[in-house]
Amino acid sequence: MGRTSDARDRILDSSRRLMRTRGYTALGVAEICAEAGVKKGSFYHFFDSKQALTVETVDGQWTEERRSLEASLEDADGPVDRLRALIECLIGVQRADYGESGTIHGCLYGNLAAEVSEREPEVRRRLVLVFDEQVDMIADLVARARSAGLIGGTGTEHALARALVAQIEGTVLLARVRNDPTLLDDVWPNAERLLGLG
Repeated sequence: MGRTSDARDRILDSSRRLMRTRGYTALGVAEICAEAGVKKGSFYHFFDSKQALTVETVDGQWTEERRSLEASLEDADGPVDRLRALIECLIGVQRADYGESGTIHGCLYGNLAAEVSEREPEVRRRLVLVFDEQVDMIADLVARARSAGLIGGTGTEHALARALVAQIEGTVLLARVRNDPTLLDDVWPNAERLLGLG
């Protein structure tokens, strides 16, 4: 039985890493292949285009991230603690980035949305799905906290969840521009005010 090639996985791993650190437009297929240690022909064996690779990169990143988000909820008690755990998990990647490299690279989804969403409709559709799933996860916890009488805040659960996702993405963007992880410390206090907790 022949050895199963891991070239496809290496291309996806390299794509995820390079798109987070370098962006989409400045990144070429040749560079992704070089980072992955595969020939360019292998790339086109697995992916029709850079756009197709990007869609799979987003899907793979979200599958892994959603798993982490769900795991972060297991040790938290009650909807407010679970909400905080979820938010801390979402921004935890940025803290880890800074700890490892001294650089905040930003959110892959937010970076791609700003850079290519108008030019790459399939990538945009995938990003919409990712952000919608994030909003749904947060809205569910907001609804549970509201039902338990733990939060105030005006607006529907989904409106509050969208505001929280926007606040997270905006803070991550500012932290990236300044390369300052301390800005991330404001995310939960701002969430508390938005939800009528503080």
